[in-house]
Amino acid sequence: MNAPEKWLLPDVQAIADRRNIYINQVGVKSLVHPVRIASANGDVVASVATIDMTVGLPPEVKGTHMSRFIEVLQQHEQALDAAGFAALLEKMLQRLDADSGMIEMRFPYFISKRAPVSGVSSLLDYKVMLRGERKAGGSVFTTQVSAPATSLCPCSKEISEYGAHNQRSIITITVEASATLTIEEIAGIAEQEASCEVYGLLKRPDEKYVTERAYDNPKFVEDLVRDIALRLDADARVRSYKVEAENFESIHNHSAYALVERIKPVAA
Repeated sequence: MNAPEKWLLPDVQAIADRRNIYINQVGVKSLVHPVRIASANGDVVASVATIDMTVGLPPEVKGTHMSRFIEVLQQHEQALDAAGFAALLEKMLQRLDADSGMIEMRFPYFISKRAPVSGVSSLLDYKVMLRGERKAGGSVFTTQVSAPATSLCPCSKEISEYGAHNQRSIITITVEASATLTIEEIAGIAEQEASCEVYGLLKRPDEKYVTERAYDNPKFVEDLVRDIALRLDADARVRSYKVEAENFESIHNHSAYALVERIKPVAA
């Protein structure tokens, strides 16, 4: 039972503040919490997320209720998809009595892949960020996926009598979409436009395949971001995007990097 004196404790946060300064974001940051993500095939993928949750605080209010952010997260039981993430943001705003707010989750996401020749299955990890923000102009939801891939240098292939240097790449796609664009779809776009995909487990016939596949499909870091941009330009669901590629060079002690960013014009 709750002690009666609990209800007599002073609520300092409820005291009016006279400095007349609006706080754009206040809340909890770097909260580590288990999450359940709805996958493209309807399964549920369990992960552990690092989460930021904030709201705007009116100038007359002294403080927000930090415990309520945790309550909202603890009480949300459904697996997160696009609709579920939007519902979570709405619950937070209602619970905190706020007009604006933001939730950002960062977590590893595992996708089962089959090796290209042997067909052996293994899990590959991708870095994912889900972000939802409510402002006066409305709500914006973005999905970011970082996928590992292989890139092979076209210049090295052209000038060398045999072989060509290749490197592992990280391709990061950040998308605001008008309709559901799944984590698997975004990861697939990155992998399909690379010199070759990477896999968690390969047998010798698979190694031969991925080596030759990359050699037959050389791409500069500039090619990676441009080819992905063309894919996103052609997808009517995509409102805006940012595509980044970083090649961890095998013959240099630095990375090669490129970025394309675009907000699509609103259709008349």
